[in-house]
Amino acid sequence: MIPLSILDLVPIVRDGTARDALMRSLDLARHAEQLGYRRFWVAEHHNMTGIASAATSVVIGHLAAGTSTIRVGAGGIMLPNHSPIVVAEQFGTLEALHPGRIDLGLGRAPGTDQRTWRALRRDPNAAEEFPRDVQELQALLGPVRAGQPIQAVPGGGCNVPIWILGSSTFGAQLAAALGLPYAFASHFAPRDLDDALDAYRKGFTRSKQLAKPYAMVGVNVFAAETDEEARRLFTSAQQQFVDLVRGNPGPLRPPIDDIEKYWLPNEKARASGMLEFAVVGSPETVRKGLERIVRATQANELMLVSAIHDHAARLRSYEIAMEVTRASRLLENVEPVARRSVPD
Repeated sequence: MIPLSILDLVPIVRDGTARDALMRSLDLARHAEQLGYRRFWVAEHHNMTGIASAATSVVIGHLAAGTSTIRVGAGGIMLPNHSPIVVAEQFGTLEALHPGRIDLGLGRAPGTDQRTWRALRRDPNAAEEFPRDVQELQALLGPVRAGQPIQAVPGGGCNVPIWILGSSTFGAQLAAALGLPYAFASHFAPRDLDDALDAYRKGFTRSKQLAKPYAMVGVNVFAAETDEEARRLFTSAQQQFVDLVRGNPGPLRPPIDDIEKYWLPNEKARASGMLEFAVVGSPETVRKGLERIVRATQANELMLVSAIHDHAARLRSYEIAMEVTRASRLLENVEPVARRSVPD
């Protein structure tokens, strides 16, 4: 069966608190573990009043401590915001506490706006150093060499699996050159998906971490008992993306009956474009949608995103996604990947 994973943005809902969001995220991680999801990732965003995962490594520790088998990690850490040695120390510590369960996905974007970027006190040109910083981080997490003057403690020798995240061909080419697994952010930026996957697979170079290409694709999934119910749940995400287009992101709004009353035509076009990779509907509709995506992308793994306001409905959405994946002949018969090529 094609592996399913979860990217949780730890959404703060309207009239909710960050603590509520963090507790719900842990509950979802435990639920995902029981259902058989492979990994549970959270992402670094700053100055976003609707997202509670800014201190990403702290949130990962919270989630890993409350679960026992599911892999937990970053999807991702925005490396230009940090020095490689600090990231190595943080994830080395997480790996020491939760051995064999930590993933480190790395992104090149700042994960925030320009004003907040300045508040982070980072060099505006730091993103240009992303390939070099990734390699430095690899070295810090790799085997400690005799006489090595600078070590990450904990971190050195822990070999936490590194992923490259991206929404363009840049990240795909870097992941291919370094022989790393690649995750494409098609859950909000689907435009370059085909080109990125093609560049990654054609340019892939075998590495110590990975024998052949391994691509994960982000998919928005809103599943419910009926198509109508799922479409209503989806309006929370649609409002969220419209608010982003308006430059006014905030807490996740409850669903509404008629999304057409919320957006203007130009806002609808932009938000719908970002949400193109969304599977919305009943179990049968979701099964067909996931099969279509796997057939089109030949993804090795799917990372599901469900920005659903009601927590119980969100849990049920992930249950349905796993149920239909297990029941699908296409998803069951995805060509297996050699074990040494599957990121742990």
